[in-house]
Parts: sequence; C-alpha cells; structure tokens
Amino acid sequence: MIPKKLQSFLEKTKIKTKPVAHKTVYTAFDLANTLKLKLNQIAKTVVVKVEPAVEENGVKHKHILAVLGAHQMLDLGKLKKILKVKKIDLDRENTMAKLFKIKPGAITPFASFHKVPVVIDKGLTKAKEVLAGTGSFTDSVKVKAADLVKAGGKIAGVFGKKRK
Repeated sequence: MIPKKLQSFLEKTKIKTKPVAHKTVYTAFDLANTLKLKLNQIAKTVVVKVEPAVEENGVKHKHILAVLGAHQMLDLGKLKKILKVKKIDLDRENTMAKLFKIKPGAITPFASFHKVPVVIDKGLTKAKEVLAGTGSFTDSVKVKAADLVKAGGKIAGVFGKKRK
C-alpha cells in the first residue's frame, strides 16, 4: 500500500500515478525482474551528501536526491560539476533513515515530499512513463517522467553512466 502521506502529496500536486503492487523488493534490479520490465523503465533515487550545501528557495541543503534510470550508475564526478560543489559522496543508509524518516532504500523521487532538492538525469525524461518508489518495498507507482519535474525536481543534465 502506498503510504498515506505520499498519496496525499500526489493528490495535492495533481500528479497522476498508477499504483503497482508487487512482491517485496529492495533494489531496482529486483523490481525490474519481478515486474518483467527493463531497467530504463525504473527511476532510481540516490541520496547524495554535498559540501558546501546547495541552496534552494533560501534554504541550504547538505543532502540532495539524484534520480536516474536504474540501467545507469550515478557518476559522482559529473554531478559534482553540475552542482558546482567541492565535495560529493553517496550517503549512508542509516543517515537516510534518520533524515527522511523512512526505511533505508525506500526513498521516493518526489522532491517536495522530502523537502530537499531533487535533480533528475536528462536521460530519464526520455521515457514516457517510469516506475518510481513510494517509500514501501511492496508498492511502486507508474508516473510520467515529466511529472517528476512537476513534483519539484529539476532536470540537471546528464550524470548517469553505463553500468560495467
């Protein structure tokens, strides 16, 4: 079941989604296998810690969410240049749990919901629809890639790289 807070947020922002229930999965790869989808049809959300903090709407943020297709790996070097920060690193899962009050690995790509900046890889917007996390390991939502921007994310450029 999609968490009520997220459901309410999606209704308020008038973002149309289609709920997709599935068996318990912890990775985008497992989700793709379970639902017989290609990895580029799944939006992967990664929590990144930056220094100095990134400012958005007058608030400084040490954490941002980077959203890209699950068929790619996050290129921290490219993202560092795009964000114009001195240091960048993946954040630890226990920090994610404290910061976002969710289970580690259950982050959603909806920016305003988490009240942190969200950057979206340009390549993800090529997909008409993507499957996105909801904060649950058993439920996802189909959403138009363009609606991730409508939810407060910003297309930042290309920061994904091919998997080895």
